[in-house]
Amino acid sequence: MPETLKERTAIDKQFTWDLSRLFADDAAWEQALTELDGLVAGVAAFAGRLTDAPAILQYLEASTALSRKLSDLYCYASMRHSEDTRAEAAQSMYARISARYAAAVTALSFAEPEILALPEETLRAITADERLAGYRFLLEDLLRRKPHTLTAPEEKLLASFSEVAGAPAEIADSLQDADLVFDPAADSTGESHEVTGSNYILLQTSPDRTLRANSFRSFYKGYRQHINTFAATYAGAVKAATAEAAVRHYPSSRAMAMAGENIPESVYDSLVASVRAHLPVMYRYVALRKRLLGLDELHYYDVYAPLTGESTARYTYDQAREMVLEAVAPLGEAYGREVRRGLDTRWVDVYPNKGKSGGAYSTGTYDSEPYILMNFTGTLDSVSTLAHEMGHSMHSLLANRHQPPQYAGYTLFVAEVASTVNENLMIEQLLKKEQDPAARLGLLNQYLENFKGTVFRQTMFAEFEREAHAMRERGEALSPAALNGLYGRLVKDYFGPELAEDEEYALEWARIPHFYRPFYVYKYATGYSTAVALSEAILSEGEPAVRRYLEFLSMGGSAYPLDELRHAGVDLTTPAPVDAALDKFARLLTDAEDCAARLGR
Repeated sequence: MPETLKERTAIDKQFTWDLSRLFADDAAWEQALTELDGLVAGVAAFAGRLTDAPAILQYLEASTALSRKLSDLYCYASMRHSEDTRAEAAQSMYARISARYAAAVTALSFAEPEILALPEETLRAITADERLAGYRFLLEDLLRRKPHTLTAPEEKLLASFSEVAGAPAEIADSLQDADLVFDPAADSTGESHEVTGSNYILLQTSPDRTLRANSFRSFYKGYRQHINTFAATYAGAVKAATAEAAVRHYPSSRAMAMAGENIPESVYDSLVASVRAHLPVMYRYVALRKRLLGLDELHYYDVYAPLTGESTARYTYDQAREMVLEAVAPLGEAYGREVRRGLDTRWVDVYPNKGKSGGAYSTGTYDSEPYILMNFTGTLDSVSTLAHEMGHSMHSLLANRHQPPQYAGYTLFVAEVASTVNENLMIEQLLKKEQDPAARLGLLNQYLENFKGTVFRQTMFAEFEREAHAMRERGEALSPAALNGLYGRLVKDYFGPELAEDEEYALEWARIPHFYRPFYVYKYATGYSTAVALSEAILSEGEPAVRRYLEFLSMGGSAYPLDELRHAGVDLTTPAPVDAALDKFARLLTDAEDCAARLGR
């Protein structure tokens, strides 16, 4: 890869995604956009008519067709915008379809309240009508939510306050992105480094401990100076969630957040209980980290420090492709053929270019192939990212292939399972081959860090949210002192006695944007635990586990997520999957400790 980024036009076409399978070109997209208003008007015309099975069926068919068209238009414009965020034409396309999308959602907001306003006996009869068999699960789910759906005027009134309810998150974002200023941080040679929200974690992964400590103190000095504002914005977000839950007749804001995917609160509490029961093994990992870093005291600014030095291994994209194909081989020939087809037929936009969106994602629509945006740099992390995003893409491909459009989309609760299964299969493949203790320790450290960041840390966040919302519901103030005290206690609990006390870490809650989307973070931990259970079964059981897994991927959103996962062989209503995942963490840790001993460390 060249050091200087190329313009988009200079990237070899074979390394760019082929969007022509969605729209032939921008002109075709523009033509489709002109037809959108008529489609929206046609669906909006059903207002006041949703009183019997034939009318509801016609509405559902029309709204499903409209959703497909909206999705195609939005996805294409979003991908064109990602190619070069500086391009005015793409900016215009993205802005226009975003506005149209919001207008369409508003125009169709009448439907659910209108259907749910029908007498329950009538609605149950409509749900059982054979003419609506293709939409039965959707209607049954709607009926499930009837006790918490308000009248149409009330829903409209509540919707009108959505921007107000979202204001705390916007204020916190603006404060972090625009107004927070941090002191420069000096490294061990005295060289000064800029500290920003976007480079903070990068600075925390520096092998230079002086830079880590100084950037840590600088960063949280900035947050401390505004902690009253952050406490007020977070309290506002919690108040909005708890108020809506009360209006909708839920016992708590957590119950409301989890009801959308029909997840009982016991799943959340079981996760926390299992992770807490396994905290001693986390303390062992913290102790190993302290020993490998050669520290008398391990501070919070040491928890991201590399244990084995930065890997110098680099891979070409062709090598990355073959590594991914080898990693997913346990999922069977048919799965592997589809992955190879995707890699060969330009699903992937591979390399960075000037103006291109950062990071990586998988996208696509019911009517298109999956697409993957990457910024491949040749590191092992880039290879792992390709495997991760291909997991998302294959989940979408199989769901689209086996489900009608109304059931193809899967929920957020299961969204990270397939991607993490692929990542785990890759690292297991690499560990199987690698016996050099230093190289193996590097792989194990990556695996252990994934566990730490996704299971332990996200569960710690989940505990914070659970208690913060409960405090509000008990009438307690979410003051800076209360929030700092709660978070500080959790850090001590989760990292254990080997972590030195730093007053700054109690402020970390203020920089976590996920807290403004209540009760979302626990899904990272349950999803990762599920993926560990599935990848372990795939590697140990073979074909029966693979068959269950591929059937799960093919279910899309045709059942509730817990039922889909049970089909795959994972029951999150019991502690077994999380316990099994944490037992895996313990085995990996033992392996890492053995490698360290072989290296005399």
